[in-house]
Amino acid sequence: IRGEDHLMRIMMLADAAPVTVRANSAAPASNAVQIKTTVDKAWAALGDFCGIKDWHPAIANCVVSEKDGAKIRTLTTKDGAVIVEKLTQWDDAGHAYGYAILESPLPVANYVSTIAVKDGAEAGTAAITWSSTFDPKGASEADASKVIGGIYDAGLSSLKAKLEAP
Repeated sequence: IRGEDHLMRIMMLADAAPVTVRANSAAPASNAVQIKTTVDKAWAALGDFCGIKDWHPAIANCVVSEKDGAKIRTLTTKDGAVIVEKLTQWDDAGHAYGYAILESPLPVANYVSTIAVKDGAEAGTAAITWSSTFDPKGASEADASKVIGGIYDAGLSSLKAKLEAP
């Protein structure tokens, strides 16, 4: 399917952050960035479940709905691929949320992720961590991890540029 192939190419173009893969278990992926901003400003950008369309370069649109009492976001990429995600955890005071992918063309199954914002190592900075576990689907663990790492790198790099812009 053209949309799926194009989405994977876009994600692989980003320099994927190194990820650790454990044998015989779900593959983890994690990427972090330190941004010259406050935790509150970083959370304001991230803390809208559908706000990803405003900072991730691959996302063209996001629509929030509800299903069985759960918040669902349907993401449409710039090439037309669709990703459906369910909010699994929300901690406004702790500046973090978790979600699971319900449907996507990505080479993963059983994908669960957390995005969290904390004080950075240096004064006047915020550290954002985007991490997940998943099972590879239709790809090797290394290839699936590279795709997910590319998604995280592209998103966090774009978010950093947006938040640090004058």
